[in-house]
Amino acid sequence: MNIILPIMVLAALGLLLGAFALWRKGGPKKQVFMMVFLAAIAIVNVAIWTVPDAEGQAPLDRLNQVENSGSQGDG
Repeated sequence: MNIILPIMVLAALGLLLGAFALWRKGGPKKQVFMMVFLAAIAIVNVAIWTVPDAEGQAPLDRLNQVENSGSQGDG
């Protein structure tokens, strides 16, 4: 999971840069909108996994705790 989130952020940035370049070229507006929309979805998905809740823990932190506690028992 540690590699997926940075890849999603890079993909979102690539989509935004591509949408801007396509918009500047006068490309199809629908395609530009879809690229921006998909970038927004990726950013929101990353935020869901990384932003802490009221208890101060992010879902990604909980997942890491579960994975670490499971691997210690295998030793």
